[in-house]
Amino acid sequence: MKRQHAIKQVSSDTFGWRAGMLRAIADAGTEWATTDGLIWLHLFKTVLAALLALGIAMLLELQQPRTAMTTVFVLMQPFSGMVLAKSFYRIVGTFVGMLAALLLGALFAQQPELYMIGITAWMGACVAAAVRYRHFRWYGFVLAGYTAALIGIPTVMQPNGLFLAALTRAAEVAIGIICSAAVSALIVPRRSSLALQNALQSRHLNFTAFAMKVLDGAVERGTSERYFADLVDEVVGFEATRAFAAFEDPGMRSRSQVLARLNHEFMDVCARLHALHQLRKRLRDNPSVQVVQATAPYLHELSQLLGAHKERRFDSSDAARIAIRLKAFQSTLPARMRATRRPLESDEPQCLPDFDTAGELLYRFVVEFIRYIDTYASLETNHNPARERPPVRYVSRTNAFVVACTFARTAAVVGAISWFWIATNWPSGGMAVIGAALTCALTSSAPNPVKLALQMSVGAACATIAGYLVTCYVYPAVDGFPLLCTMLAPVLAAGTFFASRTKTAGYGVGFTVFFCLLAAPDNVVVYAPDLLINNGISIVVSMLVTAIGAAIVFPVQMPWLIARIEGDLRSQVTLACTAPLAGLAQRFQSSTHDLMHQLRMLLPKRSRRHRNALRWMLATLEVGHATIDLRSEIERATYASDVHARWKPSLDRVTRDLAQLFERPDRAHAERTQISVRAAMRVVQQVLETVHTDREKRHDQQRILSCLHFIRTALLDKGAPFDTR
Repeated sequence: MKRQHAIKQVSSDTFGWRAGMLRAIADAGTEWATTDGLIWLHLFKTVLAALLALGIAMLLELQQPRTAMTTVFVLMQPFSGMVLAKSFYRIVGTFVGMLAALLLGALFAQQPELYMIGITAWMGACVAAAVRYRHFRWYGFVLAGYTAALIGIPTVMQPNGLFLAALTRAAEVAIGIICSAAVSALIVPRRSSLALQNALQSRHLNFTAFAMKVLDGAVERGTSERYFADLVDEVVGFEATRAFAAFEDPGMRSRSQVLARLNHEFMDVCARLHALHQLRKRLRDNPSVQVVQATAPYLHELSQLLGAHKERRFDSSDAARIAIRLKAFQSTLPARMRATRRPLESDEPQCLPDFDTAGELLYRFVVEFIRYIDTYASLETNHNPARERPPVRYVSRTNAFVVACTFARTAAVVGAISWFWIATNWPSGGMAVIGAALTCALTSSAPNPVKLALQMSVGAACATIAGYLVTCYVYPAVDGFPLLCTMLAPVLAAGTFFASRTKTAGYGVGFTVFFCLLAAPDNVVVYAPDLLINNGISIVVSMLVTAIGAAIVFPVQMPWLIARIEGDLRSQVTLACTAPLAGLAQRFQSSTHDLMHQLRMLLPKRSRRHRNALRWMLATLEVGHATIDLRSEIERATYASDVHARWKPSLDRVTRDLAQLFERPDRAHAERTQISVRAAMRVVQQVLETVHTDREKRHDQQRILSCLHFIRTALLDKGAPFDTR
């Protein structure tokens, strides 16, 4: 019996060991499939689409099948929605670029100097417009620019072939677009809509966890600033993902406006949470312990309500349940806050402004969170209250000097290489101009175009060497398309692998794009290694000239240019103070986040200037939101002008002084703004005493006082970025 028991024990242990091993292997496989496996899938699909485009272009006997291959490598993205969005804008950009090449060819036939001036101006205008209109609209403008160069420059001396070249180019690009879209959508597709849903869930869960820490007062110093800075990238990235998810999924397309509203409401909730956090921090720094203690139970209760959901997955039904609890909390909050306020009226009257402001901020946060969670809960239902509200539009803002400098930089680089080509009659000068146009276009949205251009030049140099080896030793030994694909696949896969990595993307893009342009096979392969080397040298030289131009001619990281963007960020308060109130909160939120995202792209993340820009963004959101709230309350309380003649002028002076302070932040403007805020508070307090018996009017004036008090605390904050020396 003992022997049988021992055998059973050994068998059980062996089975348990094998089961554990299988689980470990399964977990490792799942982790690989969701990390590195996705990179290899993207690599396989990109190479397959490129070879498919090459084969179809050869089968149709087009002039340059390599163009179809190049289109695939420029176009292919991990998500099918990205590919479809880029395909749409590429078609539009290619068509516009083709028309531009034909028009310039018709205007300046056999006049290469004037033709190149036209191409240079067109390239500069397209790249500047691409910087102004970002995301996938950027790609349409970029394509319109360098498609005109790719079509027109090879035929600048032979205008009779321009029309045929334009038609051929359009056909080759169309084949690349179709192959990219087909492979991305049909072979193990990765849906942008699914990624968007996962991003929504993770963003909500992370925000809820952070909000609980803020409400419980458990946020460490500096943590909140880093978190709100990361939220800037999330908000801008979500908007881009929403835009191209609409291309692949009709359901997402029908809910696109709802998702846009959800993103806007998320920005509102974040701004309210930050304002509440800032006020609590200031109350802890000042002797207002009674206010902190009086509001702590409500904050803790709200924290518990937000933390009621403990699962890692969050869907619309979970959102609906939380919305019900929050609405019950909201309905009882004003009466409970009034009951807590009564003892303070007699014992601590000096704490009443802080208590009223804290209560108002808490109530506004709950209202905004309920609005956000209601929209979240209705994403999967037919009835959506967000559809019944005015449409939301994300507003991006780009400084006019940035656009002008981009135009000047592109025109200077392309114009200099064009002049050298015409002056010296350089045989490979046309390819150099094409290389410069491509590099200027592809680096226009990079935070460090010099680094990216240098990486692309190294990739192009490696592509020249690889193209020479392939042309001399591979093509002569290849017989048939299957063997050609077998030989090209490893080379293309290597370039795609480097392009899929963030740190080596420039090398990979330079290698794949220019290997296709230089050495990809045509229907009739021309064995001219000397021409290939000359063209490769011209492309590398053009990239180096582009890098020099990006470093010398209005570099993107010039201090004065960054200061202009910072000035635009601060001037958002002027927008909040002066613009019409209809849709103002949406424009203010989105453009402020967009400007800060630009600064985060340009400034090193842990630098002093980045921290200063972040502090200005948070101060802008605080004061801007409070100003919009103040103006909204003023519109509802116009009767107060009859009660006190200085009521409206004093409040108008506050908004006027706030705008001037953020336009020119110095000690004089800060002191003047503080004086105007205090004066307005005295006037509003007098009106409040006059209308105290009318409940609605009393609440109107109390809300106005809370807005003014919060603005005053923001101006007096020791951590504020105002220059008061």
